[in-house]
Amino acid sequence: MTSHPRKFKLLPSGKERMQRLKEAFQEKYGEPALFYACAPGRVNLIGEHIDYCGYAVLPMAIEQNILAAVSVNNTNTIHLANSNGKYQDFTVASDSIAIDRDNPQWQYYFLCGVKGIQDQLGLSPLAGMRCVVDGTIPASSGLSSSSALVCCAGLVTMEANRQALSKVELAEVCAKCERYIGTEGGGMDQSISFLAEEGTAKLIEFNPLRATDVRLPDGAVFVIANCCVEMNKAASSHFNIRVVECRIAAKVLAKAGGLEWERLQKLREVQEELGLSLEEVLGRVEEVLHPEPYSREEVCSTLGITPQQLNESILSTNTQQVTQFKLYQRARHVYGEAARVLRFKSVCDSTPADALVQLGQLMNQSHQSCRDLYECSCPQLDRLVDICLQAGALGSRLTGAGWGGCSVSMVPSEKTQSFLRTVRETYYLPVARLAALEKQSLFVTKPGGGAAIFTKDK
Repeated sequence: MTSHPRKFKLLPSGKERMQRLKEAFQEKYGEPALFYACAPGRVNLIGEHIDYCGYAVLPMAIEQNILAAVSVNNTNTIHLANSNGKYQDFTVASDSIAIDRDNPQWQYYFLCGVKGIQDQLGLSPLAGMRCVVDGTIPASSGLSSSSALVCCAGLVTMEANRQALSKVELAEVCAKCERYIGTEGGGMDQSISFLAEEGTAKLIEFNPLRATDVRLPDGAVFVIANCCVEMNKAASSHFNIRVVECRIAAKVLAKAGGLEWERLQKLREVQEELGLSLEEVLGRVEEVLHPEPYSREEVCSTLGITPQQLNESILSTNTQQVTQFKLYQRARHVYGEAARVLRFKSVCDSTPADALVQLGQLMNQSHQSCRDLYECSCPQLDRLVDICLQAGALGSRLTGAGWGGCSVSMVPSEKTQSFLRTVRETYYLPVARLAALEKQSLFVTKPGGGAAIFTKDK
C-alpha cells in the first residue's frame, strides 16, 4: 500500500460523471477545473460504535463517493457549489472560516476538512479555491457521506496549497477536524476513506492508526439496503450521548479497579490497564455496573466529583442536559462488539468450512447488541434486517451510526437475485415513497479503493 493518496492522469474522454462535473464547473465559473479529488463512502461490516472507545473495526470502502472539481487562485476566497440543486452555494474568506455547529449544513462539513488541513499545516494565507462538489453517497444513510465530504475537502485543500501528507496523516487530521462540527467520532470513517484498497476489507486499528487487509471469503456478496430513515448525527445528541456514556462507564470501571480514572477516557484503556481479556472485562462489567440507568447524582457520587466537574470535564456541549446514563448496557455492547470484530477477522483468515455461517452469526449478534444494548437502531431498520434474513441472508445488521440509514447483509452468491427481488417486493415496493427510492437504496457492493486525486487532462 502506497503511503500517499493515489494520483491519476485524467483520460481525454473521462468517465461520464467526471465529464458532467467538468462541464458543470466550466459553466459555473467560466474556467476549467485544475484538478479533481474523490473520497469514498464506506460500509462497516462489523464493529459499530467502538472506534471512539479505542477498538478495531472492520469496514470496506464502497463505489459511491464524493467527487470535487477544483480550481485555484490568489483571491483568498473559497467558493463552494454542489451539483445537487437542493444544496446552496457558499462563499467564505479563507482567513475567516467559521463552522456553525448548530446548523450542520453541507458546506460546514467541507469547511471542516479545509480548516483541519489549515490548522495542521499552519497555512496562512490559504489558496483561494473554486469548487463544485458531486456526491453519490445517500445522505444520512450510515454510509459515511459526511465524513467522505470532510476527507475530500481535506485532500482538496492539501493539493490546492501544494502540500503533501500521507494517507495516515490525512485520516488522522480529518478525524479530528470533523469534531469542529460537534461529532465526537473515533476515526473509522476517515481512516477507511484514505486507507482503503480495491478487493479487500480492512481491519482498522487505532493508537497508532494502521490498516490490515481482510480477505472476505468466496461464496457470498454483501448487499446494502437503506431503510430510508435519515439521521444526521451532528444534528442529534444521540451519537454524542453514547460517546459520553462510554466515557463515564470507563471512568467508573477504572475507579473500581483502583486505576487513575481521571486520565482514562476509553473503555479499551481500562481493559488494557486492568490487564484483562475482553471476556474477563465483560465479567468486570457485570460485577461493577448495574443495569438500571445512572442519574447525574449517582455518577457524581460514584466518581466523587461535583455537577460542575461532570459538565466541564466529562460531558460534551450537546449532552449537558442529559439526566440518565446507561453505563452497563453501553459497556457490554462495546466489549462484546470488540470481541466479535476479532473473531470475524479470525474466521476470514482461517476460512473454515463453515466460514460464511460463522460470519453471519457474528453479524446477527452485532445487530442484536446494537438494537438491545446500544439502542441505536429504529423500528424500520429492525424490520428491514428481519426481511433480509427471511430473504436468505446469512447475516444482516445495521451499519453506521444507526437510528436510521442502512443495513448490510451477507448473502450466498447464488441467492443474490432472489434476495434482491424479495427485499424489493417486501420492503420497498408496497410504499410509494420507498418505491421511488429503491434503485439507489438497494445494491450489491464490493471493496473499493481509497481517496484519490485526478490531475487535469492535457
